[in-house]
Amino acid sequence: MRIKAVLLFCFAFIACEKDVTVSLPTGEDQLVVEGTITTDEYPEVILTRSLNYFSHISVDQLQNAFVHNATITVSDGTNTMQLKEFYKDTTSRVRWYYYTADSTQADVFKGKKGLSYTLRIAVDGKAYQATTSIPGQGMAIDSTWSELNEKDPTLVKLMARISDPAAKGNYVRYKTARNGGVFRPGVNSTIDDQIVNGTTFSIMLESGQDRNQNIDYDTYGFFKPGDTVRVWFSNVDKATYDFWRTVDFAYATNGNVFSSPLQVRGNIKGALGYWGGYGVSYRGVRMRR
Repeated sequence: MRIKAVLLFCFAFIACEKDVTVSLPTGEDQLVVEGTITTDEYPEVILTRSLNYFSHISVDQLQNAFVHNATITVSDGTNTMQLKEFYKDTTSRVRWYYYTADSTQADVFKGKKGLSYTLRIAVDGKAYQATTSIPGQGMAIDSTWSELNEKDPTLVKLMARISDPAAKGNYVRYKTARNGGVFRPGVNSTIDDQIVNGTTFSIMLESGQDRNQNIDYDTYGFFKPGDTVRVWFSNVDKATYDFWRTVDFAYATNGNVFSSPLQVRGNIKGALGYWGGYGVSYRGVRMRR
């Protein structure tokens, strides 16, 4: 009955020729946090204000979305450092603002495996806090290789053999880069050990997808023979995994009236976004027929 009701709703709009104007509430903008701390790297935090979903996004709107003059600290339980705001210019004429460690100061530190990190943000009279960890152990890639795509011999699959520890609760996010390009996630960029716990298993790693472009499902996920591919493979905690798992699902089902509604699961109370730790390793492979 529910499917019939949805179809009837869609057909009603197709058959209707009368213009309908709907007034949608804009809602109050919210703080959006994108914070990361990676092994052997300083933490980085980007603060913006949410934009209206139905608004036309201009360069000026993007520029004005950045939040400045915030007080941001990161603590590893023993040491605490305050981040400083920096910026870099981009080819799209948007000046990109971010907060990171001031390397000229003596108390700064980089991410290490096995530690937890607490992020605190104070801005516009409000305070926000979140904690993440960089796993001390987790899944590991034993080997990578290419396999021919049976349906199209001009394309190849990237395969990986992965070992998972005996302890349950290991989570991964991965991205790929081809021929010296940037690392991008695929439509599905996360792996967990709910089914494969304590085993060694083989899995196809999907090619990265530019999420500003439409997906060509005939070629999506594959590479071409001769491509040089690098894999960014990171163990993450459960909260970071949940954030990216729900982001991936929202991206993959965008516009699908039959998909189940899903809220992106951040870990910062009172704000959108996340604070995540990454235990990163890299792999390289040359794709062959």
